[in-house]
Amino acid sequence: MATLMIQGTTSDAGKSTIVAGLCRALARRGVSVAPFKPQNMALNSAVTPDGGEIGRSTALQALACGLAPHCDMNPVLLKPETDRGAQVILDGRVHGHMDALDYHAFKRQARETVLAAWERLSGRFDAVIVEGAGSPAEINLRQNDIANMGFAEAVDCPVLLAADIDRGGVFAQLVGTLELLSDSERARTRGFVINRFRGDLALLEPGLEWLTGHTGKPVFGVLPHLNGLLLDAEDGLGLTESAAEAPGLKVVVPALPRISNHTDLDALRLHPRVELTMVGPGQAIPPADVILLPGSKSTVSDLAWLRREGWETAIQRHLRYGGRVLGICGGFQMLGEAIEDPQGVEGEAGTTPGLGLLPMRTRMVAGKQLRNVRGTLPGGKIAVSGYEIHNGVSEGPALARPLIDLDDGPDGAISDDGQVLGTYLHGLFDEASACTALLERLGLRVEGAVDLRVHREQQLDRLADAIEEHLDMAAIVKLFDV
Repeated sequence: MATLMIQGTTSDAGKSTIVAGLCRALARRGVSVAPFKPQNMALNSAVTPDGGEIGRSTALQALACGLAPHCDMNPVLLKPETDRGAQVILDGRVHGHMDALDYHAFKRQARETVLAAWERLSGRFDAVIVEGAGSPAEINLRQNDIANMGFAEAVDCPVLLAADIDRGGVFAQLVGTLELLSDSERARTRGFVINRFRGDLALLEPGLEWLTGHTGKPVFGVLPHLNGLLLDAEDGLGLTESAAEAPGLKVVVPALPRISNHTDLDALRLHPRVELTMVGPGQAIPPADVILLPGSKSTVSDLAWLRREGWETAIQRHLRYGGRVLGICGGFQMLGEAIEDPQGVEGEAGTTPGLGLLPMRTRMVAGKQLRNVRGTLPGGKIAVSGYEIHNGVSEGPALARPLIDLDDGPDGAISDDGQVLGTYLHGLFDEASACTALLERLGLRVEGAVDLRVHREQQLDRLADAIEEHLDMAAIVKLFDV
């Protein structure tokens, strides 16, 4: 067994993408390989076949290996609920809620969970590629670290340090990070990978030579900026638009402070006839055919944010003029008459008025619904699949007109006039036939949906091709000794 860890000089340096590409490249070579992320902080998550919850980027890396996602691949997942607190998930199951200081003290116990998961995983595969989190040079977080060098030191694995040249200051990133590491951590850092390069490599080569001479460590390669690469994001949400060449449907989405599983939108971003616009705080809400309320980790607080930002009035006006509204998971719960939280599952106990667009009420209960599901759209001809990750049980007359017929019962709701739709199902647009049928219900009566599952595979192969071409794979394989 061999383990290699990819760490980054910053958050969003490209660690997730590099790990996914290396996983696919090694798997195509016939290596038994698996991904591992000791600790992840993200609101995009996936449901494993055994009903656990891990970070979505790690699930994508499992796909790159040709594997089903497993809780051992991401033993600690933190899902932020406030600026200072998060839900803590260990081995795929909710452990509790902690503020930052409490979790910092809890990391000694979390370390045992991480090392046990790595031991189990490493016993099943010849190679494990580990993804760090943030930067290893965060001095205030070094004590009991389980996300970066603390883990690498515990399992004695080599590290490659990745930096994003598109941000600027790439040499300062790399040299500065090394300077803040301990002697043993610098020694296990075997070299560098530079990510997202644009331009003529000949202009960069003098800097690469200086970097190797100054640090004594080689550059394992320079990955180009891959235009149009779209893979399941770990967490970051860019407030960008997807502009269709000939838009047939304008979809507007509020960028909720605790938006979760916004990968639901990826299939819409790729659709040639859909113009998707994310609207952040303080931005004007543009005219649309559809307002889509996405998932939320903190439904009540995000609903309050919607009201402060003027969305409730905008939605009412939108419906008066014949527009449609779709709510997914937390967004679906917001559409009802009330959200009841008597036990304070999501925060302060109490009842919050919903948007009142569907005759139903949601009651937050302890215990999270985690499952992969299949079903059909009403009529039974169009297959739908996806996953559920939510607290809360919804009840009321609205559910008598479901949006989806799951194999084990109905899901979601459609208003009597057909303008308001809701579902608990994430990933409902991922299959092309389901996407086309759902968009037709929302007002787009043309083909053109992208099968997101096929697209993911194509993008992973494209990424692996770039890894093979631009990184020194022979040297990387030697680090694994597989």
